[in-house]
Amino acid sequence: MPDRTTSGAAVFAAPSAGATGATGATGATGSASTRGGPSTSAGLGTAGAGAGAGADPERGPALNLPRVLGHNSLREQVSHALRAALIAGELRPGVVYSAPVLAAGFGVSATPVREAMLDLAKEGLVEVVRNKGFRVTELSESDLDQFTEIRALIEIPVVTGLARTAPATDLAALRPAAEAIVTAAKARDLIGYVEADQAFHLALLGLSGNPHLVEVVSDLRNRSRLYGLPSLADAGVLAASAEEHVQLVNALIARDAATVEALMKTHLTHVRSIWAGRE
Repeated sequence: MPDRTTSGAAVFAAPSAGATGATGATGATGSASTRGGPSTSAGLGTAGAGAGAGADPERGPALNLPRVLGHNSLREQVSHALRAALIAGELRPGVVYSAPVLAAGFGVSATPVREAMLDLAKEGLVEVVRNKGFRVTELSESDLDQFTEIRALIEIPVVTGLARTAPATDLAALRPAAEAIVTAAKARDLIGYVEADQAFHLALLGLSGNPHLVEVVSDLRNRSRLYGLPSLADAGVLAASAEEHVQLVNALIARDAATVEALMKTHLTHVRSIWAGRE
């Protein structure tokens, strides 16, 4: 695929009033953020994740990046947001993104963005394009299916087991994180949704007491691609789908292992079906 390089200033449109990024539990930090920024006609398109009308296939999909706030390191915050943007489809394979353009969307200098992109390059999520920027690494449908298969082999039995072994107070403490996913979905904050979802699931797996397991799943989740989220949000059904997380917490607290197992199977099926835009 030929390079499609984003150039000039990006257009970062704000969503409806009240839309903010979601905060998550331990594991992957999702910071609250507001959308918005300078608008010009050059460069990237208007808000969205590339699935909606108005995206220019020659210039790449539209972007809607969160403003980076002043807590935690800028590099860390930008890294989290970029990973979420990759998963949600805000950043697409085949498009070359320059650090200055992305930095303008985040409201920071180009340096932390460039550093964060280099971190992602080391993980194989993007590749450096000399004198241009960074290109998102392409993944085949087979790759994505295999990642989800591995996740299912790990997450379903581990989370089901937590219904029997995890302390009730630890399970109850996950409820705000689950509700944050629903809040982000209702606000059509796709990056906030992915960040909150990542935070919830890694915190849940963390209750297993196995940090190596959490690290493996975190890496697999970073390689997921949920390109169906924008259409679900546009159709107004993403919030209903997000409610699965609240249902999961309820089932865990009730010690209903059978329901937990069924919910986890359904949840991971969605990763490669409706959330991936395949239905």
